[in-house]
Amino acid sequence: MTFNITSVKTSSAGAWQGDNPLQYAFPLLIIQTTLVLLISRVLVRLFKPLRQPKVIAEIVGGLMLGPSALGRNKEFMNWIFPSWSTPILESVASIGLLFFLFLVGLELDLNSIRSSGKKAFGIAAAGISLPFILGVGLTFLLRKVIKEASSVGYSQQLMFIGVSLSITAFPVLARILAELKLLTTNIGQTAMAAAAFNDVAAWILLALAVAISGGTHSSPLVSIWILLSGVTFVIFMFLVVKPVMQWVAKQSSSASGNELKDEGYVCLTLAAVMVSGFLTDLIGIHSIFGAFIFGLTIPKDGNFAGKLIRRIEDFVTGLLLPLYFASSGLKTDIAKIKNLEAWGLLVLVISTACAGKVISTFLVAMFCMIPVRESLVLGVLMNTKGLVELIVLNIGKDKKVLDDEMFAILVLMALFTTFMTTPIAMAIYKPVRDISDRIHQGTTSMQESRATEKSQEKKLRILACSGNPAESPSLINLIESIRSSNDHSATKLYIMQLVELTDRSSSIMLVQRARKNGFPCIGRFQKGGLNDNQVGAAFEANSQLGKVIVRPTMSISSLSFMHEDICHVAETKKAGMIILPFHKQWRNKSSRDDGTGEINLGEGWKGVNERVLASAPCSVGVFIDRGFEVNGGKNTPADEAPFLNQACLIFLGGPDSRKVLEIGSRMALHPAVRVTIIRLTMLMSAGEGSSSFQMYAEREDIEANNSQKEKETDESALFEFKKKFSSSTDYIEKEANNIVQQVVALGQSEKYDLIVIGRGRFPSDVAAKLDHFLTEEAQLGPVGDLLASSGQGIKCSVLVIQSHEPEKNHTR
Repeated sequence: MTFNITSVKTSSAGAWQGDNPLQYAFPLLIIQTTLVLLISRVLVRLFKPLRQPKVIAEIVGGLMLGPSALGRNKEFMNWIFPSWSTPILESVASIGLLFFLFLVGLELDLNSIRSSGKKAFGIAAAGISLPFILGVGLTFLLRKVIKEASSVGYSQQLMFIGVSLSITAFPVLARILAELKLLTTNIGQTAMAAAAFNDVAAWILLALAVAISGGTHSSPLVSIWILLSGVTFVIFMFLVVKPVMQWVAKQSSSASGNELKDEGYVCLTLAAVMVSGFLTDLIGIHSIFGAFIFGLTIPKDGNFAGKLIRRIEDFVTGLLLPLYFASSGLKTDIAKIKNLEAWGLLVLVISTACAGKVISTFLVAMFCMIPVRESLVLGVLMNTKGLVELIVLNIGKDKKVLDDEMFAILVLMALFTTFMTTPIAMAIYKPVRDISDRIHQGTTSMQESRATEKSQEKKLRILACSGNPAESPSLINLIESIRSSNDHSATKLYIMQLVELTDRSSSIMLVQRARKNGFPCIGRFQKGGLNDNQVGAAFEANSQLGKVIVRPTMSISSLSFMHEDICHVAETKKAGMIILPFHKQWRNKSSRDDGTGEINLGEGWKGVNERVLASAPCSVGVFIDRGFEVNGGKNTPADEAPFLNQACLIFLGGPDSRKVLEIGSRMALHPAVRVTIIRLTMLMSAGEGSSSFQMYAEREDIEANNSQKEKETDESALFEFKKKFSSSTDYIEKEANNIVQQVVALGQSEKYDLIVIGRGRFPSDVAAKLDHFLTEEAQLGPVGDLLASSGQGIKCSVLVIQSHEPEKNHTR
């Protein structure tokens, strides 16, 4: 079917009036967008087990829609992607591309690039130079084999092919490093800095390539004017626009309470992105260059860049950018690679691209005294192409510098080199094991570490995890209550901020800012804001209150792998306990509401806790925070000491309950905490004998070999505790038919600020009574689940303890 493009209308009158919506621009664009999103999301799911970046799925999705696959059906193309719709689709996709390059500019911190040193610059320079030199010979071969290629000037083709071989896709590389848990290691930081240098150089070379490729005017004088105008534009942006944007960022931060004013600054900035793109297009350089340069002028400190990212990122990367891949796929016809000679040329192009990048990077890295294995994996990582490569190739095709066959060969090269990065890097480098020596504390030297090794063995080492700065006060107070006042038993605290990795650009910014603030990191990004230092800063400020040595760390990871970071740090730092936040939180915690303000963070965070509990190298506590405050948490009765917190330790028997006693022994030494031990035993009915003690094997996969010995161990632990702390603690022993009712009553009593209880592995008589209860939260065990329920009216905070089982973790 053929149409005159000038007669195409935006919207139809509807099917009831005889109009076919697919013959109108906007309804057809809706269908095209929906189809692109469906295919790309399905492919993202399929490629996820292979740990491939999202860009791979989107490139493959674009190829599937084009003449290489579905597009071979002429009827499909005529209905869904008719030729008259191409300018409309490409225009919408180009808006997405414009703002995506603006986001890339936001990701690049020029200050961190400058401070990354000669090593990263040398690696980047080598990674550009050798592939570009190899591109000279490759361009010559391509012109010999592909006859249509010789109709374009050699220098023009050399620029585009050289750039496509030498480029490293900074945004794609960052996400691959994140997926491999290398983003904040030394090798990851070197790769990021080198890729940033490479990215800036690539855009300069691309601007040069566009300038000399010419349009209707091929005069060298025109190219010189384009270059001079481009240089003037860059100077103007950094000398004039950058100070203005610093002022805008400062005004936006000060206007955080004025939503209308704040929105005005953001809209002004987004309009400036469009204007910058228009100016470079007016000059004769592609509009994306202007958006990229403008992104570099936005200040990276403060929260203004984060605001911009949150406003546009999902819409751009989730909706508009896949359209760009679709429009690229419509231009790519693999069938144009016609004969065996051309396919051999494809193998040669891939080999040249890989050899140029890997060899040059490897040699320079070795010269910089980087170990052999790290140098090799650095070369593989720097060979990442992806989206940026596709942008270069599309511009070359639009400028008629690359013909269909050459374009298809180079697109396949970009796809293959990016696809192979992750599996080869994983085969060479084992990141989880190798980062152990890289999680270090910035102020603690190796000499200091050795000198204090013996004394640190006496310290209680806690790894406290927090996903939200709002959780910090209660978590600080919990640590404070556990802290012993004994000089020989000081507490060493590793506070780990848990940050979820997503596909957002803001993940890269968070890592860069975290490193700048001196926070050692592990892995990878967060869903939401840029509160990169609040958790650690809060704990460091509190460390002055007592003998608490605070070391902040950060895990930036996908939720599926976050438990690896937690367990790895706990094992490396020889932590005695991990404290995890419960995945449900309560608003107005200070008012101790009855659960109506409950916030569920989702199954993903719940899964993190469950996986840590299953594989932790030490004891684990899950903290249900309802507002725990040390020194004045609540009004106390007149006959009790003022400003004294009440902690209730429920002892049901078993190894988890014995760990509760151990925590209680430290609380008992705190002058502001009054500890009450409540031992609940089953009231035996007539005819029942003394039940044997056995482990709760159904829930914990542990068997009791000597039930009587376990019972004796319980009695011994209680005897020792009462002997040492009888004067500073209260001990209550109760027999109960209904333990559940007793525990809930304790939680509802409002007498206690904190209840500490074991997760499970109870004596058989207790286990039998609890076994028929449906446990909603397996991570808390049957009793902890009752105390965490919002429907029970429990108003105190709860700490659920699982003791460490060495024999279980050896088989991990």
